[in-house]
Formats: sequence, C-alpha cells, structure tokens
Amino acid sequence: MNYCELKKNDIANGEGVRTVLFVSGCTNHCEECFQPQTWDFGYGQPFTASTADEIIASCKPYYVNGLTLLGGEPFEPSNQRALVPFLHRFRAECPDKTVWCFTGFTLDGELWREGSHPRCEVTDEMLSLIDVLVDGRYVKALKDISLRFRGSSNQRLIDMNQTRAQGRIILWGM
Repeated sequence: MNYCELKKNDIANGEGVRTVLFVSGCTNHCEECFQPQTWDFGYGQPFTASTADEIIASCKPYYVNGLTLLGGEPFEPSNQRALVPFLHRFRAECPDKTVWCFTGFTLDGELWREGSHPRCEVTDEMLSLIDVLVDGRYVKALKDISLRFRGSSNQRLIDMNQTRAQGRIILWGM
C-alpha cells in the first residue's frame, strides 16, 4: 500500500486532535474529489514499518484523540489488507485512542454486501477496528459546507461501536 500524506495534529478530519493517514488508490472517482491524485494506487510513498512507527508515536501524546484514515480509499481491498495488521498494532499500543475512517462506500451497501467490489476476507475485521465510519461518496449536488466532518448531505457519521452492539446502523453524535 502507498500513502500520499500523513498529517499530524489535524483538527478537521474527526473529533479532537488527530493524526491523519491519506492512503493511495481509489476506484470511486467522485466528481470534484479534493484529492484526485490519490486515485492512483502507486501515488505517494510506500507504507512501511517506519511509517507505522511514526503514526503511533504521533498519537501517544495525551492531547491527541486518535487516528483518521482517508484516501484515496481505505476500503479498497488491497488497502484493507495492509491496514488491518497496522490497526491491530495501533489498538494494542494506543488503546485509549479512537479510529475514524472515511470511505466512499456505504456500510449497508458495498461494505456489508457479499460480492461487492470492496468486500474481501478482511472487511469485517477492519470494520471491527473502527470507532466512527464516515460513509458514502461525495456528491457535488449535495454539497453542504455546514456539515461537520463531511462534504455532502448523503454522507453519514456512523458510531461503529453502537452499530455493532445494537446490530443496526447508529449515527454518531445522535
């Protein structure tokens, strides 16, 4: 897996202060994507052990709330396979931090549907490691700059812990 950017002390992509990993590779190709260069799976630099070390170290301070995964598309199957082992390590070393993930796929659509493009052998495991999932493609016609943590009104902030506990989608902050 490649990544294009690592932002530390970010306050725009999830609740509180966060480290944000922008992975490369996306097949959604949303109109007016704010990072179309990340559609290319080869864009950026390889995600290495030292990258993982840097992310974990950046999340250790008390004032950092956690990690956010963006793209590109974290739920492209090849990205999921690289992210799952890292997320297990992150959870072990930063147990008091949250994990947010932004995806153009929908939880009750592509991510849960057998046979869909992003669904692979590690999808459920990856979903189990995420606290808040921001799902849905950016839709230019539904753009709304007043929304927190999303660009268009079709996108949802899903509380994955409550969703797992209740067996149905529960929106975050509701």
